[in-house]
Amino acid sequence: MHHAGSAPPRLAARMSLVAASPTMKVAAEADRLRREGVDVVDLGAGEPDFPTPPHVKAAAVEAIERNFTRYTANAGVVELKQAVCDRMRLDYGVEFGTREVIITAGGKQALCNAATALYGPGDEVVTHSPGWPTIVEQIKLAGATPVIVRTHPEDGFALHPESVIGAFTPRTRAVVINSPCNPTGALVTEPALAAIADAAAAHGIWIVVDLCYEHLIYDPAPHNLPRVLVDRLRDRTVLCGSASKAYAMTGWRCGWMIAPPDVVEAANAVQSHSTSNVSSITQKAAIAALGGSREPVERMLKEYRERRDRLSEWLSAEPRLRYVRPAGAFYLFLDVSDCLSPDGLRTSAEFARTLLDEKYVALTAGEAFDAPGFVRISYAAAPHHLKEGAKRLLEFLAEHA
Repeated sequence: MHHAGSAPPRLAARMSLVAASPTMKVAAEADRLRREGVDVVDLGAGEPDFPTPPHVKAAAVEAIERNFTRYTANAGVVELKQAVCDRMRLDYGVEFGTREVIITAGGKQALCNAATALYGPGDEVVTHSPGWPTIVEQIKLAGATPVIVRTHPEDGFALHPESVIGAFTPRTRAVVINSPCNPTGALVTEPALAAIADAAAAHGIWIVVDLCYEHLIYDPAPHNLPRVLVDRLRDRTVLCGSASKAYAMTGWRCGWMIAPPDVVEAANAVQSHSTSNVSSITQKAAIAALGGSREPVERMLKEYRERRDRLSEWLSAEPRLRYVRPAGAFYLFLDVSDCLSPDGLRTSAEFARTLLDEKYVALTAGEAFDAPGFVRISYAAAPHHLKEGAKRLLEFLAEHA
């Protein structure tokens, strides 16, 4: 009962734990300036600038023409779940059945389903930083406590198994790993994951892997994470994937979760009371993407590789900028701490804000990724934008020397 003068709080207590996506904030600010007619160079967005491949768009158009516009099964059409299984077999040599797959509105919903189905109050969930903020926020929304293992630029942001295993307590419920990693571009090695998986198996701990950038790896590197996990703890492995990055389908909202059938059933229950099925039209497009030619994926990867190398070359003109060459994804995670000072730009957040105000270049401050002193540049942008952005950034640094 509330007494006079003590109004109930406006929002649920869980909202005090969670903040809006910082990367989305940058996009909104850049968008506002653009609408005002400003020539903004947006290097903040984590999305491909390529159009969705033609055969994928054609499948969606055909779906509409054929009136494939009704509800589908909540967990997705069988053909798409099978396409996900086929991809896992072709890419990794691991066999899954359609009962182990649910189709989700992007990789984000796959991870959110996993968090809701597996973690709760009293649980601890280990993950790594610098990392994608959504992972930590989802752990908190599920009522669990995030336990953060730091990675460092000195060794290429490598995830060391002893750090992860050293963070285990009797309350540890799961480990969440993102590889290739947003924002660092680092890959988790197979031996590191094997060691973590062996320890997790011994303690009954789940491993959730975010594979959203799995097809964006630049140089040949052993990265068969599904095989490592299936061989060691199949009954406690959750793999989350997405059509967004590899197939330039961010706006279509399509991802998937691969997990033991009871976890998929739990995720299905959660999803049936939140969003229900992914758009029927999107599902037809995703079947074409997953089962179609790999040529568009290879072409985009080649282009990203060239952009990474060109951007690195342009920025090497400024000795105060340090970075680890990304092995995957499409971000350059720049250490700008040598450009900060007590009487100038004090933090990387201030650096990013001032760069947007003065030079109209949008990038994301490292604070968003639990990495103050860094900024993230997305090179999933047209080459002329990238060149202009690098030029303006170097001018900005010269003016703030």
